[in-house]
Amino acid sequence: MAQLCCLVDTNILLRLMNSQVPEHLLCVEAVGQLRNLGYFLFLTIQNATEFWNVSTRPLERNGHGLSPHAARMALDKLEGAMIFLPDDLQVYREWLRLVTLHQVRGVQVHDARLAASMIVHEVPQILTLNGPDFARYPEIEAIHPASLL
Repeated sequence: MAQLCCLVDTNILLRLMNSQVPEHLLCVEAVGQLRNLGYFLFLTIQNATEFWNVSTRPLERNGHGLSPHAARMALDKLEGAMIFLPDDLQVYREWLRLVTLHQVRGVQVHDARLAASMIVHEVPQILTLNGPDFARYPEIEAIHPASLL
């Protein structure tokens, strides 16, 4: 994998595609800065699944209230702008190692899956608003969008 590689966390993807949320501009500028620095930007099937979940969830349930058609259009834009990391048995085995080693519970299993994909595919950084969620994985550096501006 190239040296300048960064996975884009779902919380960033959601803000990139929704100009109505407070951190939209921050996330757009941070992604632009990474591109200007020559980074390759990645996403995973896990990101796409989480993106769809929040995008199509009703507003009153803390979602974005998009129709499936609108969510698909937004996801298509993201797919065109980033590279998918393959999801395979090696990622699963790394995920299982991580959740066992770090005793991961509950919803944190989703971040462990992102971490597993990053480790397998040698993507050392993640652009995220939730850096502490990745602190248990020493192989990964979490980058907050504000640190790039």
